[in-house]
Formats: sequence, C-alpha cells, structure tokens
Amino acid sequence: QVQFVESGGGLVQAGGSLRLSCVVSSTTFSINAIGWYRQAPGKEREMVAAIRTPMDITNYDDSVKGRFTISRDGAKNTVYLQMNSLRPEDTAVYYCNTAVGRPWAWGQGTQVTVSS
Repeated sequence: QVQFVESGGGLVQAGGSLRLSCVVSSTTFSINAIGWYRQAPGKEREMVAAIRTPMDITNYDDSVKGRFTISRDGAKNTVYLQMNSLRPEDTAVYYCNTAVGRPWAWGQGTQVTVSS
C-alpha cells in the first residue's frame, strides 16, 4: 500500500552535513503530510520535521530547528532532510512516514552517526 525507502545516512563528524532522502511509494493512498522521525538507542522514536502539501508548510522539533531543512520533490515522490551542524546527539536511525494519523509500516531507516 504505502512504502518508504530511506537513504543517505552515514558517519560524519560533529559540525558536518548529510542529506537524507525518502522515496514514498503508494498504489492507493495519497499522503499529504510526511514526517522525518528518528530513534536513538534506548529512546522512543520522535518526529523531528514534517512537511504538508500542497503549500509545503514545514515544522520542526526545537532540537533541530535552524539546522535541519525538510523539502520535497513531488515529481520524484521524494522527501529530503538536509541536516547541517550535526551534533553527536543527532545520532539515530532516521525514518520517514506520514506525519498525521496512524503511521504506515516503517521502512528500514537510515543510520546517521555523528562523531565528536
């Protein structure tokens, strides 16, 4: 029904940047709001950024505001997360999913590791 494929993670030093990609595949449903989530070891999954169509309204968790930017390319069914000024506390597995309502099945995520 709806699938999310995340990519772009990696190992980066503190202060560095990464751009994550999320390809959204849906044969039945249209999703009007996509969120980027992250889950650090031993912690609950949290949403860090979201984007809502058609006006591309964005919102961010305070922990990433000013450092992360969410965007989308509708033609490619892809949502991006540009992450700048990365910190060790940003280390987590990053996922994308709907930003409203019950989440769809989670993808495998992409690991982001920030070294100090």
